[in-house]
Amino acid sequence: MTNPKDEDDFQTDHLEAMAEETVDLMEEEDVVGDAVEALVAERDQLKDRLLRALADAENSRKRGERDRREAEQYGGSKLARDMLPVYDNLKRAVEAADEEQREAAKAVFEGIELTLRELTNVFGKHGIEPITPQVGDKFDPQLHQAMFEAPLPDTKAGDIIQVMTEGFVLHDRLLRPAQVGVSSTPG
Repeated sequence: MTNPKDEDDFQTDHLEAMAEETVDLMEEEDVVGDAVEALVAERDQLKDRLLRALADAENSRKRGERDRREAEQYGGSKLARDMLPVYDNLKRAVEAADEEQREAAKAVFEGIELTLRELTNVFGKHGIEPITPQVGDKFDPQLHQAMFEAPLPDTKAGDIIQVMTEGFVLHDRLLRPAQVGVSSTPG
């Protein structure tokens, strides 16, 4: 027969061993749980970094596309600005001649007029459009440059009273404002 005390000792030892195993398992679960939490946090951080990198790449692509379009549209603005005095001089030459001079040098004036027309066509082909204010128009500081102000009867303050040179825009950007004289007559 077995001794009840031995049986109690056996049960106590067995319970103590089971308790130790349970504690070990719980500690292992805590370690595994902590590892899972760390992995989930690392995954979330990497996912966030990936999404940011994708957004940066998309923004860079859009910025590059916009820069390419602008370079295509406005890349020649310096050349266009440098060509405006050529246009002005050709136009002055055509306007300065009277009928007698035109008849005396007919071929020369036809050549100048053809050159001016061709230059105007090339400007139009590349998006360069003239700003041609008329006497009596309202002064617009976005498109016009006031070269002087003078009181002029029968005008209102801010009316254009003289046009010195045409202005030009390249697509939607101002290349050169039209140079004008403006009335300062009080209304």
